[in-house]
Amino acid sequence: MTPLELAQRLARPIGALGAAFYFDPGTVEAAAALGINVYEFYGLGRGGVLGDVDVATVRDAFHFFHPRTIDLLWRAARQKADPVEVARAHVAAAYAYADRTFGAVPLDLLATTARVARTVLEADPLGAHPLADGYRRVPVPADPVHDAYVGVIALRELRGALHIEAVNAAGLSPAQACYLEDASIFTLHGYREADVPVVTPALEAGKAKAEIATDAAMAERFAALEDSERDELARGVEAMAAASASPVPR
Repeated sequence: MTPLELAQRLARPIGALGAAFYFDPGTVEAAAALGINVYEFYGLGRGGVLGDVDVATVRDAFHFFHPRTIDLLWRAARQKADPVEVARAHVAAAYAYADRTFGAVPLDLLATTARVARTVLEADPLGAHPLADGYRRVPVPADPVHDAYVGVIALRELRGALHIEAVNAAGLSPAQACYLEDASIFTLHGYREADVPVVTPALEAGKAKAEIATDAAMAERFAALEDSERDELARGVEAMAAASASPVPR
């Protein structure tokens, strides 16, 4: 398949799969063990791959959240725990989720998925997309189950960063883009009724333009792969997505 076909085909599976562990019951338990709730674990864990940075840096990386939510997920939560340590625990929670989920996916397919995902990530210049860079700095796991899952998480962050660039280029505000994506997510991201944008044909056209641009940008990264590698990545991600819907422990 072409790089663009792969970008379009994997957009939703990568998005859902890379976030699947965030609020899983096992992740809730891992958060409690640290003395924080799962939302604080999400904010400090995901943002902590950036390091112990200021709140403005996290706001930029978590572009589609209302600033008041970042204040809760980062500024307030940071008073309770060290973000760098929480980030390590968050990655460990992702690995635990993988152990509970991908037992029926062949190990050789997971190993190939991890290898190909890393090739894609290495095609993206360091310094351009901080959250993706943060996951790229995670030590490469020896376990293919863990390696494949952290690779998918990093691909999700890469696509998300490219989408931020596309949304900005289309002239959409974070609130507009978030609302047009999903009204329920809009609320979860901290927006209120007063923040709901007026939806116009021009706004919808801008969002569609941003989606097309995101696919095109992701396709540029997938162009680093051989045809066979693109097929392998599709098989691996889709097998993991199916397993996420019907988990089998190792």
